[in-house]
Amino acid sequence: MAWPLHPDVIFWMLVLEGGYLALVRRGVRRRPLENRITRRQITLYSIGVFVLWVASGTPIHDWGEKYLFSVHMTEHLLITMVAPPFLLLGTPDWLVRPFLTRRWVFPVARVLALPIVAIIVFNVTTLFTHLPAFVDFVLRHHPWHFVAHVVLFVTAVIMWWQVFSPLPELPRLRFSGQMIYLFAQSLVPSIVGSFLTYGTTILYPFYEQAPRHWGLTAYEDQVLAGLIMKLFGFAVIFGLMTVI
Repeated sequence: MAWPLHPDVIFWMLVLEGGYLALVRRGVRRRPLENRITRRQITLYSIGVFVLWVASGTPIHDWGEKYLFSVHMTEHLLITMVAPPFLLLGTPDWLVRPFLTRRWVFPVARVLALPIVAIIVFNVTTLFTHLPAFVDFVLRHHPWHFVAHVVLFVTAVIMWWQVFSPLPELPRLRFSGQMIYLFAQSLVPSIVGSFLTYGTTILYPFYEQAPRHWGLTAYEDQVLAGLIMKLFGFAVIFGLMTVI
């Protein structure tokens, strides 16, 4: 279980955490009565950054990139289903608002904040990034693998915005809307997971050729990846529906 440091990952995590703390500190100093931040928000945001580091800077990333599709699936779920809600819950509205003042940003954000658009953008990205040809390509070309993870993360933030938006200008869905939205969001990952779980052939040549570990065959690894996708996603989404 070698644990490379991944300086690039550490750099980006420091940018996310340090940039957030610097902007928060400057905002509170400039307008102490208007710009307020709680310890809970800082903690939640920091947990989100920590989850991103766990997904990208620990052996989870290395094993998923080299050996096991099931571990790769776990990495994707941490990036898309766990980290974004924490980051959004930890972001105050006044921190995001200045970024919307540019002429083209707010109109684009309003379109992306439409529930149907958010669901389509995220789920089309999810489907595309799980196509065998795409997975094989990014695993053999590391820079594109990084780009794929960034796109997955950004589209996941767009998807979760409907539930955890910090901005009244781009508000969260109401109670009933959140129920319908989250249920709809659970469908596509379940379909993709079912193809992986119930398929009779190995879909990903890269993992079929990879060295075998933990006593898993390539087919068993693929089935496990499908189960993780379905059950993990089910637990997150229906857990949130229960809380809401």
